[in-house]
Amino acid sequence: MTSQTDRMGNTPSSDQIRRAPKVLLHDHLDGGLRPGTIVDLARETGYSQLPEADPDKLGVWFREAADSGSLERYLETFSHTVGVMQTRESLVRVAAECAEDLAEDGVVYAEVRYAPEQHLSGGLGLEEVVEAINEGFREGERRARESGRRIRVGALLTAMRHAARALEIAELANRYRDLGVVGFDIAGAEAGFPPTRHLDAFEYLKRENNHFTIHAGEAFGLPSIWQALQWCGADRLGHGVRIIDDIQVQQDGSVKLGRLASYVRDKRIPLELCPSSNLQTGAASSYAEHPIGLLRRLHFRATVNTDNRLMSGTSMSREFDHLVEAFGYTLDDMQWFSVNAMKSAFIPFDERLAMINDVIKPGYAELKSEWLFQQTASTSGSVESEG
Repeated sequence: MTSQTDRMGNTPSSDQIRRAPKVLLHDHLDGGLRPGTIVDLARETGYSQLPEADPDKLGVWFREAADSGSLERYLETFSHTVGVMQTRESLVRVAAECAEDLAEDGVVYAEVRYAPEQHLSGGLGLEEVVEAINEGFREGERRARESGRRIRVGALLTAMRHAARALEIAELANRYRDLGVVGFDIAGAEAGFPPTRHLDAFEYLKRENNHFTIHAGEAFGLPSIWQALQWCGADRLGHGVRIIDDIQVQQDGSVKLGRLASYVRDKRIPLELCPSSNLQTGAASSYAEHPIGLLRRLHFRATVNTDNRLMSGTSMSREFDHLVEAFGYTLDDMQWFSVNAMKSAFIPFDERLAMINDVIKPGYAELKSEWLFQQTASTSGSVESEG
């Protein structure tokens, strides 16, 4: 049994959280731009709709505009980031900076998603969009290596659920599956746009033995999750936080899972949970009350993610900072979440296993050992002073 002292020793500092090897499965490319980059690209491309021209003020505007409690209002903020991502050069820059920023934050593996169909107004074709972003990710990985950090970034191609191009984007994802694209996704407002509208895309991907996740159970409830799994066959749930609606906590503290919640847990279906984003869109009222606490306790395949780093003013380190404060999580908990995410990644099994055994576990072991040496030094100093 783990003692209270051991648990306290494993409680990470903010610096340790930043240095810990983290895995990110749910991050939107157009939701993570640097404010300064948006200003630069707006000037270079002639985009004139920005609400602020000063990068600091613009960053504040994005966070405040996204803090409405409405998913629909939250999604409106993307018109500005997408607006400056319409040229090959802008896409390469944004993707490279994304990889750099994640590596700087201690992320060792990331799957970053974007909708190619949203980057065509400047004259690019779908293939040109994918190739530009792939080039940017590789450049960002190279820059990270030069600065002493390592990251691997895979792309998820997203289709917009209110549009009618899902099969086309699924075919695009399949063509580039060995060239940097690791899977497919659908995103956008859930209400009124069920995933079953895109069954042809999901059936195609299953026939091609390809991977896909579906935004489900964020703003909409259990029917969205049920359709994503039982009709569409999703490998993972984008958010999935509303699975909590199928879990009853009794007055005595006992827990009863409904049929859908039991299925999700028993089948080890990964939940791409995004705490800060969920607070902004009204899916949770506080970090302490976020369902991730109960889902972790019940051993669901829960993972921690950023969703949109710009709109939420967040990073993987900040997400874990909040969870450590809210739930007293330790380095062991962080490792559990990180291993969960790596197990659930859309790359081959042997590559996932190598990341877990050669990068993630050794990284956390080193951080845990720091406390032991600190305790030894502290105890030695105390004995000497008493002597």
